Amino acid sequence: MKTKPTLIHAAPDFLIVAKPPRFLAIPDRYEVTKPNVQAWLQRQYDEVFTVHRIDKETSGIMVFARNEEAHRDLSQQFQNREVTKIYTALCDGTFQNETGIIDAPLLNNLASSGKVVVNRSGKPSVTHYRVVEQFRDYALVEFDLKTGRTHQIRAHALHIGHPLMTDKIYGKREEFMLSSVKKKKYSAGKNQEERPLLSRSALHASHLTFKHPQTGEAVSFTAELPKDLRATVNQLRKWNKV
Repeated sequence: MKTKPTLIHAAPDFLIVAKPPRFLAIPDRYEVTKPNVQAWLQRQYDEVFTVHRIDKETSGIMVFARNEEAHRDLSQQFQNREVTKIYTALCDGTFQNETGIIDAPLLNNLASSGKVVVNRSGKPSVTHYRVVEQFRDYALVEFDLKTGRTHQIRAHALHIGHPLMTDKIYGKREEFMLSSVKKKKYSAGKNQEERPLLSRSALHASHLTFKHPQTGEAVSFTAELPKDLRATVNQLRKWNKV
């Protein structure tokens, strides 16, 4: 599923975009010819400056600056942790508490390139969470990043025993099949092979709040769940309710 990005809001100083899953945020040195949000925007606007990024598999909201002054201001806000970044995820298991704080330092795992682990020698990393909807075996959860470490939500979710429903690095499975919750009532149809309902990290950047580069007033934007996550949630409500 590689739909195009969606422009949520265009202002003189910045652009708000919803990135689809499996779509690069910015050009990648290993995938220089692949479509990416930055290039998509540059075809429509004279100048675009990258402020932050989200993982390729992660869907959701991003902000890009339209001039150097706004770029400096927004980048400083991200660096100083003045931006509110809320992610929505599907996680394994039943949460005992509806809200909580995960305060666990993260360190690059030298034995596995690109992966991070909880380690007291790591960088301070704090994530707040809130359970939006609890199913029998899974939960829809909002994560509020207080720090912005690589793979922070994915590693912290694993640390508290609730890894993302689908996560090939930190989770129990790479794909989520409807048959796993529908059980004997599932039928793919004659000579049909079941396709996964979700086959990427079950993570979505849903909300972003920052100070307007010109006025200093707080502005907030939201990106709705993409089709694959909406479909998964709908099926959980039907077949995996508590």
